[in-house]
Amino acid sequence: MKTLFLDVSTGVAGDMLSAALLGLFDNPDEIVERLNGINIPGVEFRADPVKSYEIVGTHMTVTWKGIEEEPGCQHGHHDHEHHHHDHRHLFDIQEIVDKLDLPFRVKTQVREVYYRIAEAEAKVHGEPMEHIHFHELGTMDAVADISAACLMIDMLQPDRIVATPICTGYGSIQCAHGILPVPAPATAVLLEGIPSFAGEIEGELSTPTGTALVKQFAQEFSQQPPMVVEKRGYGIGKKDFGRLSAVRASFGDAL
Repeated sequence: MKTLFLDVSTGVAGDMLSAALLGLFDNPDEIVERLNGINIPGVEFRADPVKSYEIVGTHMTVTWKGIEEEPGCQHGHHDHEHHHHDHRHLFDIQEIVDKLDLPFRVKTQVREVYYRIAEAEAKVHGEPMEHIHFHELGTMDAVADISAACLMIDMLQPDRIVATPICTGYGSIQCAHGILPVPAPATAVLLEGIPSFAGEIEGELSTPTGTALVKQFAQEFSQQPPMVVEKRGYGIGKKDFGRLSAVRASFGDAL
């Protein structure tokens, strides 16, 4: 039984997960080329080898119109708060996904993951999902991370997906709405019903996008099951918490 094991015990963000999955392929440059062929408007993927705390892994960089999203919590906003041109609603995101060069089954997964995030934001703000809007840069970054992860998981075709409990971090973080607790409110909603823990690091270790992806795909939560690992990939985070912050993906045959 082909098994994908996701070690998110030091946190998870969308770019970390997609970078870890990229490490499971023998032809990562071709996979990045395929990701750039998805045709997300204005988006470009780039995978960079990095070394963090003596561990070699990958940064997955996503830019929109040449701009990279800053690390940190990202939140939707009430529809009546702002009316700037750089905001998108759930309907706009669905239209973007419909036009992507992806198999139908992958588009369905992308929609479902983004729906989870929108549903969490709506619950946090006490508004219908159609009234929640997202900054365009953050939207495109999230669509890119979600699309990349969904496509690569589809290409791997695992029979079973297992993840560790999600490490969230603790403390507080500065967001558009002011100082918020960690896990950020939308992340906290997404964590309902699945195992998580704070850990020992102060800061936001897991984002809504990363959490939504794990919740979408993980069929069970545990430490690594007995398996013969064929490939491992490390997706290194962009924030430095004084120790390794990475998602480790392992792929192989269950025993």
